[in-house]
Amino acid sequence: MVNTGDTAWILTSAALVLLMTPGLALFYGGMVRAKSVLNMMMMSFGALALISVLWVLYGYSFAFGDDAGLGLIGDPNEFLGLKGLMEDTTSEAGGYPVMAFVGFQAVFAIITVALISGAIADRAKFSAWMVFTGIWSSVVYFPVAHWVFDFTVTEDDGTVTHTGGWIANDLAALDFAGGTAVHINAGAAGLALALVLGKRRGFGRDPMRPHNLPLVMLGAGLLWFGWFGFNAGSALAANNTAAVAWVNTMVATGAAALAWLLVEKIRDGHSTSLGGASGVVAGLVAITPACASVSPIGAIVVGLVAGALCALAVGLKFKLGYDDSLDVVGVHLVGGLVGTILIGFLATEDAPAGIDGLFYGGGVDQLWRQVVGAVAVLAYSFVLTYVIGLAIQKTMGFRISEEDEVTGIDTVEHAESAYDFVSLGGGSGAATLTGQARAEARNTEGATRA
Repeated sequence: MVNTGDTAWILTSAALVLLMTPGLALFYGGMVRAKSVLNMMMMSFGALALISVLWVLYGYSFAFGDDAGLGLIGDPNEFLGLKGLMEDTTSEAGGYPVMAFVGFQAVFAIITVALISGAIADRAKFSAWMVFTGIWSSVVYFPVAHWVFDFTVTEDDGTVTHTGGWIANDLAALDFAGGTAVHINAGAAGLALALVLGKRRGFGRDPMRPHNLPLVMLGAGLLWFGWFGFNAGSALAANNTAAVAWVNTMVATGAAALAWLLVEKIRDGHSTSLGGASGVVAGLVAITPACASVSPIGAIVVGLVAGALCALAVGLKFKLGYDDSLDVVGVHLVGGLVGTILIGFLATEDAPAGIDGLFYGGGVDQLWRQVVGAVAVLAYSFVLTYVIGLAIQKTMGFRISEEDEVTGIDTVEHAESAYDFVSLGGGSGAATLTGQARAEARNTEGATRA
């Protein structure tokens, strides 16, 4: 029998998480220069469109089909095209329709891919990005989702009716809502792609300030709002676990924002709106895996550590020489690692997950599991992403030309401009603008070389 309350909460949470992708588009869009904002937002919307289709065709089966061997991937044929899932039956795990779970997990897949785009802002062909989106989701995200989110189902008599992934079941690492599958996964992929595409023209020399900070703040607010569906919705029920996850998400995020602002004040002499928004996202990332494992006080600690470390980590790209345009590595990879590993220290048996970490007398048993799970996802994602990105770069080309980069990727890739302050008379405005911009780019390039 369907539990209508739980089903309503799952569907509401799925809608909240879906809203996070447009929120991410605003967040990323405001952080880039004016000539790149449309392309940045289109990368999120492109991922939303393509992953929605791939998830139905075979993604759900890859992630949640019965394990095909060694806990690495689900049976690709079991739910191909979501066959057999439209019947009016409830899931094996609870009293909600399986299709509600299908929809909830789909939006996780969407935003994971969209997160990667921030690492390659200003310089990636949209067509190449869409090809990458399809390949990466198929060979990286769908299998990793199986590892982390697909739990083995055992009946009361000991009969196993479904076999899940190795991290969730064999390793028994805790990841309530996606610290590994979403954030470490996307962060490692972002680093790999940033290395494949190389630095933006003028990186480390020219100012590349956010063009619209109100958009950044609006995007961060929408992400914070939607994240309650992301974390509390992962309880898959309207129950105490969801309530604990909700409160921990709220307080960890606030603590992380405060920590980031404090680091800025001490280091730079002022706290910024960009820092506040970035601190919010860092806290959300870090509490994602831990929201059902720690107490509210533990959540504050997670937020403080994540906010401070991520604020420091975003500067590593200048010291180490990689161009992670919008700090996907500094926020999502570092924040995901912080939240995943701190479970091994701060988890308490009083929380819904019921596991004690090192600081609560549990020893290092859970800690080593968290570390192994985090490192496994990081390494898998980085290596495969680098190979995929390099293959696309060598075949169809992933990066736009230097001239096009100077012109502006919105004009070159989409024949549009986000802000049209000048009325262009006669012919195609976009074509005229493109010609003018290209001429300006050639003049700029010639002057630079001279």
